[in-house]
Amino acid sequence: MDDQSFLARRLDRAAAPLAVGDVLVLMAMLTAGTLSHRPTEFLANEPTYLLGVWAPFLIGWFLVAPLVGAYAAGAVETAKSSVPLVVRSWIPAAAVGFVLRAVVFRGGVAPTFVAVILAIGAIALGGWRALYFRVR
Repeated sequence: MDDQSFLARRLDRAAAPLAVGDVLVLMAMLTAGTLSHRPTEFLANEPTYLLGVWAPFLIGWFLVAPLVGAYAAGAVETAKSSVPLVVRSWIPAAAVGFVLRAVVFRGGVAPTFVAVILAIGAIALGGWRALYFRVR
């Protein structure tokens, strides 16, 4: 019998670089999206605005990604295993982010926004992971 908890089996220390990269990619994607709708002067005058943009999706990510296996041993083996895991993690993590954004944080969840965030997030995270395995 395995004495490791479910979560312990889902977290591999070797996945730490992937975790850091995933968070940076999500923050960059959300920042780029925000900058496409808000002028930089607005963000300069509202320095905490981006925290409210990042928070719901990062909370969703931290809650869901480990459970789905984005940082399990299989995630650090090859791009072929890692990319599908990160995409499968993104979809429910983003759903949590949308709920938090609608209920707790500022911002809407218009269908177009949902579609764009789901697609761009999957492409950005999958692309980052594919690049990671290509250059490591």
